[in-house]
Amino acid sequence: MTVEQTPCTPDDLRSLFLFEKLSEEQLAWLCEEGRVEAVGPGELYVEGDEATCFYVLLEGTVVMLRRVGADDVEVSRTSQPGVYAGAFQSYLGDRVPQVYNNTLRTTGPSRFYVLPADKFAGMMRDWFPMAVHMLEGLFFGSRTTRQVVDQRERLLALGSLSAGLTHELNNPAAAAQRATATLRERVAGMRHKLGAIAGDPSRRAAIAALVELQERAVEQAAKATHAPPLSPVETSDREDLIADWLDDHGVAGGWDLAATFVQASLDVDWLDRVAEATDPQTLDGALRWLNYTVETELLMNEIQDSTTRISALVGAARQYSQLDRAPFQVVDVHELLDSTLQMLSGKIGARIAVVKEYDRTLPRIPAYPGELNQVWTNLIDNAVSAMAGTGTLTVRTALDNDYLLVEFRDTGAGVPEEIRERIFEPFFTTKPVGEGTGLGLDISWRIIVNKHHGAIRCDSTPGDTRMRVRLPLSSPAPASDSEPDPAAESDSPVRSEPAAPPSQAVQEEQA
Repeated sequence: MTVEQTPCTPDDLRSLFLFEKLSEEQLAWLCEEGRVEAVGPGELYVEGDEATCFYVLLEGTVVMLRRVGADDVEVSRTSQPGVYAGAFQSYLGDRVPQVYNNTLRTTGPSRFYVLPADKFAGMMRDWFPMAVHMLEGLFFGSRTTRQVVDQRERLLALGSLSAGLTHELNNPAAAAQRATATLRERVAGMRHKLGAIAGDPSRRAAIAALVELQERAVEQAAKATHAPPLSPVETSDREDLIADWLDDHGVAGGWDLAATFVQASLDVDWLDRVAEATDPQTLDGALRWLNYTVETELLMNEIQDSTTRISALVGAARQYSQLDRAPFQVVDVHELLDSTLQMLSGKIGARIAVVKEYDRTLPRIPAYPGELNQVWTNLIDNAVSAMAGTGTLTVRTALDNDYLLVEFRDTGAGVPEEIRERIFEPFFTTKPVGEGTGLGLDISWRIIVNKHHGAIRCDSTPGDTRMRVRLPLSSPAPASDSEPDPAAESDSPVRSEPAAPPSQAVQEEQA
C-alpha cells in the first residue's frame, strides 16, 4: 500500500462529528501529535497485529473484515467521514490485549487522520479523566456482569437438564422396580405349579413335553418384543380366540391368560400342542405354569429395556457434558445433537414432534463439543418456547460449501422483523422478567463466531423459523484452551456518529 503523509490542519478535523466539540487548542494538539495519511487501496492494518495507531476516516471508503477460519469475512463497509477504528482501547492499557481486532482495508484512494496509540491513550486520560474512569468501569463492569450472568445462564440450563434427566431416569428405574417385584411373584407361582405337576410320577413324560413347549414359548416371547405392534382391534380379536379356546377346555379365568399369551405372540395352535402333551386333569395347571413362564420372560424383557434406557441416558449425559474428554477435539456433530435432544426430551415433551434430517456422510470436524452442546441447548430451548409445547422441531445437517450447516427449524409464531437484528444482542430478550437472561443467543453467537470461526443467523416467518449455524470443516487447534475469549475482551472495532441514520452507520461487532 502506498502511503503519503501530508500536514494536518484543524480544518481537516473540525467538521468531523468526533472532534466538533473540541477547542482550537485541542485541535492544534491533535494536528501536532498526529498526521494525515493519503493511502491507496489495500490493507491499512491486519487483525491480530499490535495496535499502534488510531485511525479516523477523512475521505474514501473502508471495509472492515474479521477472520473466520481461513477466510476474511466482510463485516461492514462505509464511506462516512469520521468513522474511526484501530487502537481506540489503548486508554485501558495492558489490562486488555492491545491488538487490532479486525482487518481494515481501503477500496480506493483514501485519507485518514492517524494518531499514535500512546498519544491517544494520554489524550483520553488528560482531557477526559472522568469519562475514562466511567468507560473503564463500564467496560470491566460489563465484562464482569457478563461473566456472572453467563455462569448463571449455565447453572439455569444445568438445573433444567438435571431435572429433566432425573425425570427421565426415574421412569425406567420405577418400571424396572415394579417388574422385579412382579417377577418374584411369578417365579414363586411357577415353582408351585411345577411342584403340583411333578407330584404324580406318571406324568414325568408330560413334564418333558411341557418343558419343550416352555422353551418354544420363551423363544416366541423374545421374538414378540421385536415384532411390529398389533393394532387394538387385532389384539382384541386374538384375545377373544384364545379366551374361547380356554373356556371350551374348562380353564377358569381364561381371559387373564389370553392377554399374556397374545402379548407373547402365542396362538391357538400352540394351545393345541399343550393340550396334546397333557391330560384334561393337568391342563389347567400346565397352562398356568406356562403362563408364569411367559410372564417372567416378558418381565425380564421389560427390566432389560429399562436398564438399557438408563444406560443410554447416562451415556447421553456423559456425551453432553464432555467431562471426561478434551475441550478441543474432532467430533461427529450428529452425536452431539442426539445427546442434546435426548437430554432435553423431557422439556421438549410428547406434543412436539422431532424430525431429524441428518446427512450422515458429513465429515467429523474440529470443535469444542461441550460448548457446541450449549449452543444446541439454547437454540432448542428457544424453539420449544416459541412453539408453546406444540409443533414440529426439525434438526437438519448438510454440507454448505466449506462449512457444515446445522439448522434448527420450528413451527412457532416466528421472530418479528423489527427485532430480528437484535436477538443476538446481550441482555435482549422477549421473555417475561425472570424467565430469560437475554444471553442465550449472545453466548451462542460468541461460541460459534469467535470460538469456532463460524456463523449463525436467523431466518423467520410465522410458522417457519430457522436458526442456521455454519461451522468450518477444518480449523487449526487453539494454541491454548486457557486463552481469553476475544469476544469478551474487545469492543466495537469501528464506530460511526451515533445520530447517523441506519443506512450510514457502520454495523458494530458484538462485544
